[in-house]
Amino acid sequence: GCNGGGCHGKSGGQNGFRLSLLGFYPEDDYEFLCKESRGRRIFPGMPQESLLLKKAVGQSPHGGGKRMEAGSFEYNLLCQWIEQGMPWGADTDPSVVSIQCIPESRTLQRNSQQQIAVIATYTDGTTEDVTRMALFEPNEAEMAESSVTGLVSTLDLTGEVAIMARYQGQVSTFRATIPLGADTSKLPEPVNVVDQAVFGKLRLLGIPASDVCDDATFLRRVSLDITGLLPNEQQVREFLADTSADKRDRLIDQLLDSTAYADHFANKWNFVLRNRRENGEDAPGTLLFHQWIWDRVYENTPYDQFVRQIVTASGDPQINPAVTWYRDVDTVEEQVEDTAQLFLGLRIQCARCHHHPFEKWSQDDYYGMAAFYSRVGKKVIPNASGNMRDRRVFHNEGAASAANPRSGKGLKPTGLGAPPSEVAPDQDPRVKLADWMTDPQNPFFAKSVVNRYWKHFFSRGIVEPEDDMRATNPPSNPELLDGLSQHFTKSGFDLKELIRTICRSRTYQLSALPNEHNASDKQNFSRYYPRRLSAEVLYDAFHQVTETSENFGGMPAGTRAMQLADSSNATYFLQVFGQPKGDTACECERSADANLAQSLHLLNGREIQDKIARDGARTAKLAGDSARAVEERIREIYRWVFAREPQPDELEVAVSYLKRHEENPRRGFEDIVWALINTKEFQFNH
Repeated sequence: GCNGGGCHGKSGGQNGFRLSLLGFYPEDDYEFLCKESRGRRIFPGMPQESLLLKKAVGQSPHGGGKRMEAGSFEYNLLCQWIEQGMPWGADTDPSVVSIQCIPESRTLQRNSQQQIAVIATYTDGTTEDVTRMALFEPNEAEMAESSVTGLVSTLDLTGEVAIMARYQGQVSTFRATIPLGADTSKLPEPVNVVDQAVFGKLRLLGIPASDVCDDATFLRRVSLDITGLLPNEQQVREFLADTSADKRDRLIDQLLDSTAYADHFANKWNFVLRNRRENGEDAPGTLLFHQWIWDRVYENTPYDQFVRQIVTASGDPQINPAVTWYRDVDTVEEQVEDTAQLFLGLRIQCARCHHHPFEKWSQDDYYGMAAFYSRVGKKVIPNASGNMRDRRVFHNEGAASAANPRSGKGLKPTGLGAPPSEVAPDQDPRVKLADWMTDPQNPFFAKSVVNRYWKHFFSRGIVEPEDDMRATNPPSNPELLDGLSQHFTKSGFDLKELIRTICRSRTYQLSALPNEHNASDKQNFSRYYPRRLSAEVLYDAFHQVTETSENFGGMPAGTRAMQLADSSNATYFLQVFGQPKGDTACECERSADANLAQSLHLLNGREIQDKIARDGARTAKLAGDSARAVEERIREIYRWVFAREPQPDELEVAVSYLKRHEENPRRGFEDIVWALINTKEFQFNH
């Protein structure tokens, strides 16, 4: 609308007229509309001639176009207000504290309609129907649309859609379920809380799930997801030959007990914790913090303790490496925003300057959180490098508070949606913050990490993006998020148990191959969603297949990309395939987009060619192993690349190709490996 960020709501306004963003500061808007420019926008003696109305109905030139019809409800309401002298009202008048959509949810058919009402609740307890004054917006425009009066119309697609209603800075949602109606009687038998929630939703939607994947697919999938490594050739042979019923569960436990699991998830946390060196002097702190994260992951430190140790870290980073977080997350604003985004799944950056446009968070909420970090002190460590980034962190005694820069109001430390905390001057307010966050009743903490880990294994969060959890971006399956979060909390915030629960579920073990009904399903997890391997995983997988390694400067021989402490050692391969730099707490910094440079590097990059053909590489060894049948050597390649046996036609093609290169078998094996690593089957986890 006119008060949006692209029009009069932006900081400098538009064409000499400004409004507060999305109307969050009505006192300012009253000044702008009624008094600014000597009141030229309002004509009380003849309301219909007011510039405010003439532009809105298209009777005067307006860059924003026609916004309402003359004689409409909104038009008449504004006329009446101007005619009455534009009354502001009293500060004691009740204000809106919440709104509710009625009904809150409904099962609808395709191409049907549902009228929703919006009821506002005021500070004095009264309620009012504000449907005609609310704004409506769907989260999936291809599934449903809403009129200005709240009439929701579903379209041709099935699934679930949320309609956001917004009024007076408050938001609420209406959820429409649009079932497909196919037969779901053959869904797999649920094994845990994950399946109960997912399969229950699929029954409601009438979406049949894909079949459970075969053993080879599961082995490769879960190995890549938990450890970031391909299963080796021996593991493939042993797992495929194992006939025991519990072999998948045992494999999950074996992977979770491996050091490769710690490598993989330490890498994941390291980047979002923004651990990176900006110069050589940063290296000791960066390496120590990375090792500290690795130790916490490997030892399976409960997640609440892991977060507490970071948020409340004090002292010398050489002694307490978690202090390094404060080196890179340096300002109070960064600390507030990273804490909310990383540990609570909330993006509150907007609230630093204005009320969050799609959430309930205000500037008071933002600076109430900032007060928790208001007593963080830093000083240069004596006899250290002299680098200003190398500092000791300590609690600076005093009253913890932060001022709202707009109102000047001093705010006590306050968790989001919680009452203010009482913190004595000699107490570290960060401890109170950690207490509030890690409380089992906290509405954000467990759900945030559960959703983050879910996305790691399923390519899509239950809430997507994974760190943007808000009322106007509801979970695709609330029962799943609630149930898995409760299970995680009851386990003592055990991250390995969270992974174990996810990977043991039949939902995770579904095939990526769609059936005739679920090909368009992208949010209900009726099948496994394939995804490109991350830069480090793909690079390490390439080295596993070729039996080569990369020499990273300053690192021990044999160091894998997944084991690097930051991106300062990044090769061209890692850069072009989207390894993040660790500049933000958002996992969106890691790019999974395909591009031409990636294809060219895999197809004809010098590094790829050299390592495939390197003396001592797997291709050279296989070519020289003439005592083994050529078919067996081809099977070995397939086990490494795809974690499966070759199909008869694949084996036939490979044998035929090698026969044509009998005079140079090494070249033949090199060509086969090159061809296989350039397939989607290798480059994707599926």
